[in-house]
Amino acid sequence: MDFIEYSSEIKSLAIGKNLPDSVYIHKSAIYHLPETLTALVTKTVDQFNITEDSWNILKFYKKDYKITFLNYPDFEEISYPALKLSQIVDIQKQTIRKSDYSKSENPPILHRKETFVTNSYPLIPLFKEITAEGEAIGLYEKVNRIGFKQNWEKLIKSKGHFLDEIGRLKPLTDKPVVATTSNFNGEVERHKTAIDRNQLSQPMQALARHNYLNDDYSVLDYGCGKGDDVRELEAHGINITGWDPVHRPDEEYSNRDIVNLGFVLNVIEDRQERTETLINAWKHADKILVVAVMVAGESVISQFAPYKDGIITSRNTFQKYYSQGEIRYYIESTLNEAAIATGQGIFFVFKDKLEEQVFLSERQHIKRDWKQKTQRQLALKTKVIKKDVIDKHIELFTDYWETTLELGRIPANNEFEFSEQIRRICGSHNKAHQTLLKHFGDEVFSESTEKRKEDLIVYFALGMFEKRKAQSKMPESLKRDIKAFFPSYQIALEQAKEMLFSVGNPLTINEACIAAHKNLGCGFLEESHSYTFYKNYLGELPAVLRIYIGCATQLYGDIDDFQLIKAHIRSGKVSLMRYDDWDKDMPLLLERIKIKLRELDIDFFEYTGKFKPTPLVNKSAYINNQI
Repeated sequence: MDFIEYSSEIKSLAIGKNLPDSVYIHKSAIYHLPETLTALVTKTVDQFNITEDSWNILKFYKKDYKITFLNYPDFEEISYPALKLSQIVDIQKQTIRKSDYSKSENPPILHRKETFVTNSYPLIPLFKEITAEGEAIGLYEKVNRIGFKQNWEKLIKSKGHFLDEIGRLKPLTDKPVVATTSNFNGEVERHKTAIDRNQLSQPMQALARHNYLNDDYSVLDYGCGKGDDVRELEAHGINITGWDPVHRPDEEYSNRDIVNLGFVLNVIEDRQERTETLINAWKHADKILVVAVMVAGESVISQFAPYKDGIITSRNTFQKYYSQGEIRYYIESTLNEAAIATGQGIFFVFKDKLEEQVFLSERQHIKRDWKQKTQRQLALKTKVIKKDVIDKHIELFTDYWETTLELGRIPANNEFEFSEQIRRICGSHNKAHQTLLKHFGDEVFSESTEKRKEDLIVYFALGMFEKRKAQSKMPESLKRDIKAFFPSYQIALEQAKEMLFSVGNPLTINEACIAAHKNLGCGFLEESHSYTFYKNYLGELPAVLRIYIGCATQLYGDIDDFQLIKAHIRSGKVSLMRYDDWDKDMPLLLERIKIKLRELDIDFFEYTGKFKPTPLVNKSAYINNQI
């Protein structure tokens, strides 16, 4: 494609944000472009090694033979996202120039997001609503003032507004200020606690992470506020009901599989009512109760006026901040049930104990990549099955083999979707397995068996913090695992108990850290002090080290948002580090969580505001590209 053809195509585009000298489109709209332009973009990406996650907006120039790949990583989450990276490709000169705005205090800002996408884009109604808010207060009257962050924020302030934490416009009169006892009128205004959301709340995101937001489960959002979660999940076809004493008091509700009590307990100033609310939510949950509260330390709480066992905000609302241990104890002592941490201030309480065991077991079942890299030549004659039959059904047999590797054992009939076809061809799963051992070799299967056995020992070890589960009350898949990997359930527990007790020995942890560092070939080992590694390698650690870290994550919850884990060898601590953009060469440290096992306590450190985030200058030392 030459420049004349390119320019003609750009000028005739009917999609995107059309400006006098350029056209911008979102990545989601790329296949609505003419085929010639799509091919040009694809070729350019390949030629200049532009990674998939380094851009989401395209800028086509009308008067130059150039394309710019722009990265606004918060395009969906933030109302007016900031530019992080610009990659300008001059097709005529065959050059690329990159500009990094990730550390800029005044980066370019994106507006009118609905113009970048097609009408079928899921969030376009929200984008139009955000633009309408800005138009209503006159933000777009002088477009030359709104291109960069600092001018944009000054303009908003001059219009009597500010941006809240998700970038929505709010009147300055609603901006929080430090509360004092003198401005409290004696009446808690609980109706002001509900907030507007443009993404799922944290407890709902936790449910989604663990695959509970699907057609198999009904949901009650108990204390749903303005119902943003309810509307979003209804749009996805989830069977959900929302009730709220202020915003939806007349909504009828009944028992559901899952009840979400999200950020409700912390805004109730009366302790007795708070407990009654928790108990009532529990009564209406058939399988799982999700409880989420605000977690904060003294540095936050001390900024506000104390009231009862919490604080009063500047808007005369009540807020009870908890520590992680405090809210766990409150839930467990009130309901007499185990509360499982899934995040900061977020806990799952299972009424269905089979569901609980499946959840906990799946947490320790590492999903490993067992893709076969080599295979043996299968003899043409075999007592099990002929080679040409395998060749004819290679996709079916490969699928069965990968299922076997994931389980570490021969699947039961109901554990492989196409079991009937396998049995029709081979006669049984066992005959299929014996054939595939000859075809692929038994080395990788032996490794998968050993890894799965370690997963189970970790699961049983961490389960010893709770009441022992009778084998008869276990999920069938777990019963099969015990039968396949251990002489008996009792022996499995004894092995797990022995390993659990060993994590209290610093010498054992030190040896495990040295072994992990040697095996992974990466991470940072500070002799007799700590071992820091990339979270994705957790499943490759020795079982004793996984148990040590598992004890810590039982206190904190899911670690999906963190990139680095530090196992402290002698102090009984585990640290979690979260960075702004792990894909960068030098990501910035945003948050550090220190979990103190001996004290059963957690310290939170945020590196924002007055604390300057520190870059990770040796990121490559934590990555082993061969694993």
